[in-house]
Amino acid sequence: MRGLASDVIFKIVSLFLVGMAVLAMFGKLRFPGQKKLSSVRCPRCGRFRIGSGPCACGHKGRRS
Repeated sequence: MRGLASDVIFKIVSLFLVGMAVLAMFGKLRFPGQKKLSSVRCPRCGRFRIGSGPCACGHKGRRS
């Protein structure tokens, strides 16, 4: 009977580690639109920019 509790804990820990590995594999995938998202960031400060106006850091707007 004493070995049953350790078996359950081992199964829970191993399932947790397998789940974390699966999440890590999905996290490394490149999703569509990833390149476009990185291009809308300000090259100076890294914030997302909305529209074509200047960034809050003072950097001029995008060229388009």
